Amino acid sequence: MIAIDLKFEEWQWQYQISTTFFICVIVPTLYYVWAKYITSNPNNYNKLEDPIKLQVSIPDEAKPHWKGKRLYPPNLSIRVPDEPNKIQSYCPATGQYLGTFTTTSREEMDEQISRAKQAQQAWKHSSFSVRRRLLKTLATFILENQENIARIACRDSGKTKLDASMGEIMVTLEKLNWIVNNGERALKPSQRPGSSNFFLGLMKNAEVRYEPLGVVSAIVSWNYPFHNLMGPIIASVFAGNAIIVKCSEQVVWSSQWFIDVVRTALRSMDIDENLVQLCYCFPDDAEYFTSHPGLQHITFIGSKPVAHYVVQSASKQLTPHVIELGGKDALIVLDDVKDINALSSVILRGTFQSAGQNCIGIERVICLPKSYEQLVEIFTERISHFRVGSDIDQLDEIDMGAMISNNRFEQIEELINDAVAKGARLIHGGKPYQHPNYPQGHYFEPTLLVDVTPGMRIFQEEVFGPVLTMIKANDVDDAITIANSTEYGLGNSIFGSDFTQLNELANRLESGNVAINDFATFYVAQLPFGGAKKSGYGKFGGEEGLTGLCNAKSVIMDKPLLRLLGIATSIPPPIDYPIKDDKAAWSFVESLNIAGYDNRIWQKIKAFSKLSKGGK
Repeated sequence: MIAIDLKFEEWQWQYQISTTFFICVIVPTLYYVWAKYITSNPNNYNKLEDPIKLQVSIPDEAKPHWKGKRLYPPNLSIRVPDEPNKIQSYCPATGQYLGTFTTTSREEMDEQISRAKQAQQAWKHSSFSVRRRLLKTLATFILENQENIARIACRDSGKTKLDASMGEIMVTLEKLNWIVNNGERALKPSQRPGSSNFFLGLMKNAEVRYEPLGVVSAIVSWNYPFHNLMGPIIASVFAGNAIIVKCSEQVVWSSQWFIDVVRTALRSMDIDENLVQLCYCFPDDAEYFTSHPGLQHITFIGSKPVAHYVVQSASKQLTPHVIELGGKDALIVLDDVKDINALSSVILRGTFQSAGQNCIGIERVICLPKSYEQLVEIFTERISHFRVGSDIDQLDEIDMGAMISNNRFEQIEELINDAVAKGARLIHGGKPYQHPNYPQGHYFEPTLLVDVTPGMRIFQEEVFGPVLTMIKANDVDDAITIANSTEYGLGNSIFGSDFTQLNELANRLESGNVAINDFATFYVAQLPFGGAKKSGYGKFGGEEGLTGLCNAKSVIMDKPLLRLLGIATSIPPPIDYPIKDDKAAWSFVESLNIAGYDNRIWQKIKAFSKLSKGGK
């Protein structure tokens, strides 16, 4: 009898939990989906916006078991001897040859910009429905070809498929879907309060209209060859612009295929494919491109030294630009973190994804004493088991891929050696790695460097490589001071249990982005993205990213009722040319200002009285 009662009570308890779960979780979720995707965004169910299925052949180099010829020094380079207008592409993980491409000449740049301008003349009048369909077509293709896209990105950059899936595909799908759901609302005319003047506020409506700029450009880095190229394209074409992307000379092979996907989508919708174009060249001709009078906007993603040239060049035509540079991003760990093991996984992913070649990668782990010792112990164990290689070629499990090139290996070693000479401890790595299967691949050992202090070069200089740098802080205030003690200010993360404290500390961090109890999700969330200090200026992403690619045109007009009644603003007789009575004219304007802006009732009444008498 007791057993039956217990079972019955257990069943009752389980039933109640299930009902509570259904009421508190399932029902709100269904309502959210209904409200977000049906009520507020019926465009998702517009048959005219159904995506078109694309057919784009996959290059042999990206297929499994591809056996391409390997390049060896001195031919392992993007430069072709005695051919200054040629770019050689190869896989940085294996040294396999991918192809040779002729750089875009200055004359071809002129032609591209001219064709883009012509294509944009028709595109700027396209409906948001057509633009959404284009983005949905791209999103569907990406979803159905994730592995192919990942393999192409990996082949040209050396990263792992997992890194490509998270850092290339997921964030691109997020941008596509966010703009499909929110882009039209962001670009609709924005109604503004209008004038605070009593008379103008009474008579005028004010709004800002977002009109496409025309032909814009994006100069993008090599570390995310798919996403860095697709992101500007998605935002630019949805805003009604044409775009010419200048890809890095390091990833021409993959960039050509990615652009072909976009242009295939354009052709499938009978849109002029010249709306989106690709150019690539060496620095000698880059200045011609960035100073071109046919460009109305430049988005630059790259390094601080190159940014100086881009900004100087763009200034010749006063071309507006957004500059997104590197960072020295800090992740602060307080001593009240509840799950230090889970946090260690976040730090490892944020540090070693894409072999550390990530502008918002974790460059400094700043810990309070208790957390510091725990994490040093955990990282010492976990990093020792990291496997390095090319997972699109090897059957083994791979944790970290290659770097894009070996041209920074010496600099990274110098930073590490400087730190060790000044008291830091090198636990793992610290030097290039010669892979037994791919000796010509550009691999650097996963590195753990602890006890770093502000006096070391590696504390101040961006590494952009697979180095986990740990710094001990005395207390919370010291941690914030350390985090703010570089010239960079792109992103930061802070972890702890007291949200009130974390929220206040986020305000004290000098950066363009902060993640609380998370890493870099501000980028995925389509918030405006950009840095502070020497990490650049301007924003892309989210609403600001879309409106920033438009001319914000301010428009003011008579209110509808006044137009209906035939009432319009005009020049009052006392101030009409030629002025008949200077004193009366002055008195009229003086009273007009009092009536329009003075909040004292009696003064306002007297001003109205004077106005009714023509200022006399």
